[in-house]
Amino acid sequence: MKSYISKILNNPLVQNLTRDALLKMDPEQAHRTTISALKLGAVPEQEEMDPACLTTSIAGLELKNPIGMAAGFDKNAEVPNQLMQIGFGFVEVGTITPRPQEGNPKPRLFRLPEEMGVINRMGFNNEGHEAAFERLTRNKQPGTTIGINVGANKDSEDFVADYVQGVKRFAPIADYLTANISSPNTPGLRNLQSKDALKRLLTEVLAERSRASVRVPVFLKLAPDLSETEMDEITTVIETLDLDGLIISNTTIRRDLVDGAEHAYEAGGLSGRPLFNFSTQRLAQMRQRVAKDMPIIGVGGIYSAETALAKFEAGADAVQLYSALVFGGMELMTSIKKGLVSEMMRYDYKSVADISGSKTDDWASGKLEI
Repeated sequence: MKSYISKILNNPLVQNLTRDALLKMDPEQAHRTTISALKLGAVPEQEEMDPACLTTSIAGLELKNPIGMAAGFDKNAEVPNQLMQIGFGFVEVGTITPRPQEGNPKPRLFRLPEEMGVINRMGFNNEGHEAAFERLTRNKQPGTTIGINVGANKDSEDFVADYVQGVKRFAPIADYLTANISSPNTPGLRNLQSKDALKRLLTEVLAERSRASVRVPVFLKLAPDLSETEMDEITTVIETLDLDGLIISNTTIRRDLVDGAEHAYEAGGLSGRPLFNFSTQRLAQMRQRVAKDMPIIGVGGIYSAETALAKFEAGADAVQLYSALVFGGMELMTSIKKGLVSEMMRYDYKSVADISGSKTDDWASGKLEI
């Protein structure tokens, strides 16, 4: 029966009808419907093992493939196991704040269909630490790689204390942690990217990590809107600390990338295809600045095998998707993996590690675009 259902769900006609129906819904309703479908098993599981060439290691984590689900999709850690089952190599849940919060007023999520872009001003809407901790403790399955993205409550008197609290709560159960200081939708949050504030944040976060019973990798998620001077300052901070990796990048506040599109000037962060070249250049520029063995997860605008490959060439060790799935459906992830394998065979790459950083300088200088 399970195989029969999987065949139905893998039928391209069924997938197209489902995707079209979701795109006709209000964006938040469509998202909630997708989460519910995953809970019910109404999304096909991966039928074949990933080829060996996709196996990769990052910050000590062994991944069956380097394609992850980005934070923002599963904010409350409801379906990470299901996302792994349909073929993601790792899943990042959150952003999760210490206390539950509603986020910003609706509407706060907007599609830009012709551009394959999304603008959101969600504002870290989530159910808080305890709800996510309880779910993960009860449900996390062996063999899954689940990162937990932690943030600060909007009304917190001390943002740094909220991040420390997130590390303390989730270090015992997370495969990795991400300090998300780059959302544009919590006033003042991006100020934590400034040199002195960042040093305090990371010093306290890593000190709390050192007190945990196990050493969990900690990543820092940065905005693409940093200047090169700001990137230099961030580099001087992280090179003196025991940070495990970077995630580049979050959404952008730029609007020239979608000038003239409907909803283009809604407040919030822009993600999806319009962000690709900009975020990939920033990734490459950070790769130039940090040690070669500093893991970088590339995120921002990936919508095809070609764009996934470009993230690796720019300097990523693994990548994450989210916004493109709004328009391409979950099957897009499978398509990207297959296409990536074909591209690797074409260029005789034996592993993702062979690709990483092969065109960093060209991407950093702006010579390359897709």
